[in-house]
Parts: sequence; structure tokens; C-alpha cells
Amino acid sequence: MEDVSPMAIAIVACEIGFWVVLAAGLVARYLLRWRRTSVVLLVGTPLLDVALLAFTVVDLRGGGEATAVHGLGAAYLGFSVAFGHSLIRWADQRVAHRFAGGPPPVKPPKSGPARVRYEWREWGKCLAAVGIACAAMALLSFVVASPAQTEALWAPGGWMTRLGGVVAVWLALGPIWTVLQNMTTRGRHQGA
Repeated sequence: MEDVSPMAIAIVACEIGFWVVLAAGLVARYLLRWRRTSVVLLVGTPLLDVALLAFTVVDLRGGGEATAVHGLGAAYLGFSVAFGHSLIRWADQRVAHRFAGGPPPVKPPKSGPARVRYEWREWGKCLAAVGIACAAMALLSFVVASPAQTEALWAPGGWMTRLGGVVAVWLALGPIWTVLQNMTTRGRHQGA
């Protein structure tokens, strides 16, 4: 247990905290009917991201050196901010349907132009997440006294490269793949 990074513990705590606060907000909304409390809890989920960023700054300002775990923290922050609202909406629809007689959850379109728009929108969130992660790493580099402390974040093969790879793979397997599938399907239907 001595080898576990405090930063890794902070990331896990924030992820668990997100789901606990989300569950508490949904329980307050649908089971207890405490609408205001649920709004406060659900709106408060980004505070966990702020806490993670503050913990990272304190860790590095205290003389710590950025490691892959700090890069993971920046990536977690970016994806949490970019996709957090969608995750909350996803969970809210399912709980509302199951416990409050709400309509069935909205499912992503299966094909056609609507699916292409959906895939581009999701990839746009990925791009935003990576932008936020990069901004967080830049902020860490600016806040920390020594650039050598954050070198691991910017080095070749480091987090910038990994995040760029995520964007490229998502682009290829998401919107581009869907566009190609639609072109193939449309070609088959026109040839029939």
C-alpha cells in the first residue's frame, strides 16, 4: 500500500465521489421528492473536479514531481467536465423512467444522418475533454515553480501524445466509420 500514489487515491476518490453524489441527487429527486436538494447535489458534482485540480496543484507545489498519474488526473478532469453533464442526463433518464414513470430513456440513433450527427457531437466532446486536459496540464506547468517537475506531462510519449491518440482513434472509429457505413448502406440501397 506504500507504493500507491496519493494522486491515484485522489482520482479514485473523485470518481467514486461523482457516482455517490449523482446517486444521492437522484435518490433525493425521485425517491425522497426533495427537488431543491437534488439540484444542489447534481450541480455540485463539478466541485469534485475542482477538488482534484486543487489537490494536484498542492501536490506539485509541495515539491512533488508530475508522473503519469498526474497526467491521468488531467485527463480525468477533462473527460469529467466534457462528459459529466451527459452522464448525469443518462442516469437521470433511466431513474426517472424506472422510479417516477418517466418516458423511456432516449437512445442514440442507430443509423443515417442522425447517427452521423450524434457521432460528430460525441467526438466534439472528446476533443473538448482533451482540450480541457491540456489546459489543466498547462496550468499545472505554469503554477509549479520548476518546469522539470511537469516534464513527464509534455515529454514525447507522455500524456499529450496519448490524448492525441485518443482523439485520432475516436475520430476514426466514431464519426468517420459511421460516415463510411452510411455511404456503403446508401450505395447498396441505391444499387438495389
